[in-house]
Amino acid sequence: MPKIKKAQFVPLFPPYVSLIERIWFFMSRSFNLLVFLFLLLPILVIIPLSFSDSTFLVYPIPGVSMRWYQNLFNSPEWINSAKNSFIVAPLATLLATILGTMAAVGLNKADFRGKSLLMAVLISPMVVPVVVVGVGVYLFFAQIGLSDTYTGLILAHAALGAPFVVTTVLATLQGFNQNLVRASLSLGANPLSTFFRITLPVIAPGLISGALFAFATSFDDVVVTLFVAGPEQVTLPRQMFTGIKENISPTIAALATILIVFSTCLLLSLEWIRGRNKALAKF
Repeated sequence: MPKIKKAQFVPLFPPYVSLIERIWFFMSRSFNLLVFLFLLLPILVIIPLSFSDSTFLVYPIPGVSMRWYQNLFNSPEWINSAKNSFIVAPLATLLATILGTMAAVGLNKADFRGKSLLMAVLISPMVVPVVVVGVGVYLFFAQIGLSDTYTGLILAHAALGAPFVVTTVLATLQGFNQNLVRASLSLGANPLSTFFRITLPVIAPGLISGALFAFATSFDDVVVTLFVAGPEQVTLPRQMFTGIKENISPTIAALATILIVFSTCLLLSLEWIRGRNKALAKF
């Protein structure tokens, strides 16, 4: 039988690395770990509170209970707000993705005077304070009858999410070879077919990233929703905001835990799609 080779010990540092460089390596890694824990612990501390049997958010937890999850799923207010969020956010994301992709492709192809100004206008919802956006949207929608409606809320959230799609798709298009489009058109394909067969597979990672950011922006928005939405369009963040003002209940911690898991699944799905696209690109 062939002899099994023993695993050789691989040193962490090559012999030529000095002591000062090794100390700096461990110090930088320790600092990064502390920053990571500083950012992550305030989020993770919510999870144990959602399983507490106390009516207050306190540590140490007196006991373990699922009562707040039962209260969450049995409450008409929370169920209605969840329904509204899962109606508004996907539709706003779809609209933002379509409009943002069209704008990015058009800006990438065109070269005209005032292009930088137009780009600044398109991404302005990312830099303008959300309160200003909320007031402006409310004053405009009130004049045309779109305030306190699902349509107005979807349009407002789409306007907030579209800049993320524009920036990510434009970044992806920077390395795109336009000769592929010209070749497709010269072979008889129409522009629409060329976009779906040539351009879309290339910009798919940026498009998916922008759509994810647009969905998170819509799903997490409170300020614009307070201005635009009516009593029938209460979303989960607005319901949480109202609950925090009136009575801080562990039900909010239960919902926050579910949202943390949901957001983590979205990010893992995005990374899986990115890895898959990279693997396919190698072939």
